[in-house]
Amino acid sequence: MTAVKFVNITKRFGATTALDRINLSIAAGELFFLLGPSGCGKSTLLRLIAGLHAPTEGRIHFNDRDVTHLGTEQRNAVMCFQSYALWPHMNVRENIRFGLDIRRVDRAEAERRVAEVIELVQLQPYAARKPNELSGGQQQRVALARALVVKPDCLLLDEPLSNLDAKLRLEMRGEIRRICRASGLTAIYVTHDQKEALSIADRMAVLNMGTIEQVGQPQELYLRPRNMFVANFMGETNFLPGVVESVNGARIIVKTAVGPVVSLSRSEDSQHGVGAPVTVSIRPEVVRIGAPAGTDNVFDGTVHDTIYLGEMAQHVVSVPSQARTELRVFELNPKIVARDGAREQASVWFDPADVVVLAN
Repeated sequence: MTAVKFVNITKRFGATTALDRINLSIAAGELFFLLGPSGCGKSTLLRLIAGLHAPTEGRIHFNDRDVTHLGTEQRNAVMCFQSYALWPHMNVRENIRFGLDIRRVDRAEAERRVAEVIELVQLQPYAARKPNELSGGQQQRVALARALVVKPDCLLLDEPLSNLDAKLRLEMRGEIRRICRASGLTAIYVTHDQKEALSIADRMAVLNMGTIEQVGQPQELYLRPRNMFVANFMGETNFLPGVVESVNGARIIVKTAVGPVVSLSRSEDSQHGVGAPVTVSIRPEVVRIGAPAGTDNVFDGTVHDTIYLGEMAQHVVSVPSQARTELRVFELNPKIVARDGAREQASVWFDPADVVVLAN
């Protein structure tokens, strides 16, 4: 297995800096996600690993080997593209064997490897079919098998599920994790889909404008974002600007437009002193409607808009303040539905442990 390390990687295209001094270590055997909005540099970073681009500055290491200036064929890092790029005139078995034929692998050894990966990706019944006789999910498995059969040191996945419909994407998430786990590969996966990353990544890095905002496990990035960009990018949230009123150990009270908001989730990475301007982040799913369970973070409000989704409703709740403040609230098994201008009075509350205080 191969560990991948970036040391001060910078990539410029003319006057445009796509990546700016990236330092990142990816463990051997890890399923690692590069996540961020379009144009943040994640695909450029993947292409640097593959050897399709050369860095302007910095070094890339595979384990203890410096591969910065090695060609693609010398790295054994194989990329799966969005388009799958299958040969239409070849059947599944021939498409998978293609990379081995190019490498002049012995015929018997090639057939053995092809049989192994066809079983791994569960395509045995379809081995004799052409790509146009396969579903999108089956074509994606062929592309994965073709990459796996050459026994790469590193598997690179560039938004591999973007061409699939929503149901197939859900199915293939679990399949990709299963295949990567079974093969023991280091896999680096680029996507802009937060749910995709949260559901199958071991760790992830969130990129923005060519720099890394935060690296960590999915739960860490979602529940303990380091800044407003990560909090906003990793899912919906309510932002309330305010000023730190008091600090007592892990307990912070922030004065906001709706009143004092109490937080018990103080990050060790960010120390907020009294009087500091901050923003509190409160996820919609942690806000409760109805009788409060405590005395902190309880506010009277009015439900004035609802999107009903069956198992869940997305509410907009107005909380009285000098300037009307709205909170988004997700209610599981909803009891309240406000439509067509209807309004319903309701208290809202949230646990201090679910409030994240972020520096401005």
